[in-house]
Amino acid sequence: MRSVLAASRPEDAILGEEGGRQDGVSTLTWVLDPIDGTRSFLSGVPTWGILVAVSNDSGPFYGIIDQPYLGERFAGGLGEATLTGPRGTIPLRVRGDRPLADAILFTTFPELGTPAEAQSFAEVAQRVKLTRYGLDCYAYAMLALGQIDLVVEAGLHAYDICAPIAVIEAAGGIVTDWQGRPAHAGGRVLAAAGRQQHDAALEILSRVA
Repeated sequence: MRSVLAASRPEDAILGEEGGRQDGVSTLTWVLDPIDGTRSFLSGVPTWGILVAVSNDSGPFYGIIDQPYLGERFAGGLGEATLTGPRGTIPLRVRGDRPLADAILFTTFPELGTPAEAQSFAEVAQRVKLTRYGLDCYAYAMLALGQIDLVVEAGLHAYDICAPIAVIEAAGGIVTDWQGRPAHAGGRVLAAAGRQQHDAALEILSRVA
């Protein structure tokens, strides 16, 4: 990915999990994660993905969540919100508003973050219809596809979340940190399929100092 960008976009900056940051002279930064979900990759579980986003000072405006084993590519931004895969190309659209009690919640690890962060997640989990674990970036793709309602995580880096932000927002969803602020720098992340779920979860998560 870096060699392709060096050839075609030499003035842009690059930020990646592998290779760190490479400064540029333009206003754009490519945010790369060649394998998001390393444990899933090592286990042979196809919920890992390749994440690519392009950002400016306001955050990511185009992103791709790619799962090459399944042949699925979730793309969002610049007027696009699509899943391209074995069944062709279909539009991405989040589920929309629904009560927290009817929501499906995902996170990658049951032992989320610090003890205080884990306790806040547990409070949200107690109020939803269903909680599941372990999808890595594929959970964000399922949110954009309209399958689930919430993804709550902590301890993320920019390269973990920039592509999912672009895809989810293009599909009509919401991604913030646990205080309702922009989340593209990483840290604590709340992704939601509607304002109703987002605000209900945020009311709980925002209590963590």
